[in-house]
Amino acid sequence: MAADGFGRRDFLRAVGSAGLMAGIPAFGEINPSHVTYEVAAPDPGADEKPKHSIKFAVCGMSHDHIYGMVGAIQRGGGVLVAAYGAEPDKLANFKKRFPDVKIASSEDEILNDSSIQLVLSSTIPNERAPLGVRAMKHGKDYLSDKPGATSLAQIEEIRKTIAETKRIYGILYSERFEVKGAVKAGELVKSGAIGRVIQTINIAPHQIVQHGVDPYAGGAGGRPEWFWEPERYGGILTDIGSHQVDQFLYYTGSTQAEVVASQVSNVNHPQKPKFQDFGDMMLRGDRGFGYVRLDWFTPDGLGTWGDGRLFILGTEGYIEVRKYTDVARSKQGNNLYIVDKNQARYIDCNDVTLPFGPQFVADIVNRTHIAQDQTQCLLAAELVVRAQMKAQHVTLKS
Repeated sequence: MAADGFGRRDFLRAVGSAGLMAGIPAFGEINPSHVTYEVAAPDPGADEKPKHSIKFAVCGMSHDHIYGMVGAIQRGGGVLVAAYGAEPDKLANFKKRFPDVKIASSEDEILNDSSIQLVLSSTIPNERAPLGVRAMKHGKDYLSDKPGATSLAQIEEIRKTIAETKRIYGILYSERFEVKGAVKAGELVKSGAIGRVIQTINIAPHQIVQHGVDPYAGGAGGRPEWFWEPERYGGILTDIGSHQVDQFLYYTGSTQAEVVASQVSNVNHPQKPKFQDFGDMMLRGDRGFGYVRLDWFTPDGLGTWGDGRLFILGTEGYIEVRKYTDVARSKQGNNLYIVDKNQARYIDCNDVTLPFGPQFVADIVNRTHIAQDQTQCLLAAELVVRAQMKAQHVTLKS
């Protein structure tokens, strides 16, 4: 073996890389017949008018996710009729985006308006669940930004109120519902394209302040004080981890799950000692395994707020979704790669239709749970809170 290795090195030095490539096939060369490139088509009825119409209001806009939430409901036929915000700067930006919306003087004005069927909120995270409970008790359905709750007591109260009122408590886990590549991945998984799903891995880097991006994107205007305080935003696992645990449950089909291990750290923000800029967790469900890594270290050179990746391992293949960019190749997001026993495929998912908004509006009208399984929604919320409670706080040496 040693002599053979020496001979190979001598041969490579002698012929040089150019001569080698000209004379023999490249090592690991891909057979083009085993690779396909596709563009996923939109749903046939994507351009049709929404089938339903409801009146909805916004009550709290602390996080700019509210704009994506409003857009989703409007695509489903929702009509924005009122808004309330306690933070003057956030309210001013909202009025610029929606100049014709009625501005309410208080939360109560919205909750007491019997014509409003749905309330949306991206208020400060630890205030979202109490607001949702009040909305349901006022006969309204509710859609929260993630995280939809920051404590087990809040989740217990949500479940109790749902049982009493029969209202819907939705949480918009946008990294699945509003990412076209993730939607396509769900379609492939449900069709059995990679067999039975064994594991999901979610890599979810984020950026604290984004430069040169949409002014309505999450961190474009800097971060408020509550962003740095775990008791208000829930901690890194509860906050941005909620997206990822929702995906773990959905793609594996798990209806029961536990947190095997979790950890958090403040690696590089000593000026904000309570902040958590890194976290990860390992999950075990009744139908699959999950691993999640979260951080706030996206560098400016990426050109977007995070290089989010989703990996889905099946018994007969695997899927990778490069959600927001294809680093060093293309700034286009919604890139899906799937490998099965026959071939490797790249699927451009940018034309995929996002179903959540129309489905959620239809759920409100029909009293169904097609857009989001209510039990799964709250199980994801519970798991991230348990992960946060269980997490080891790690201090790295500088």
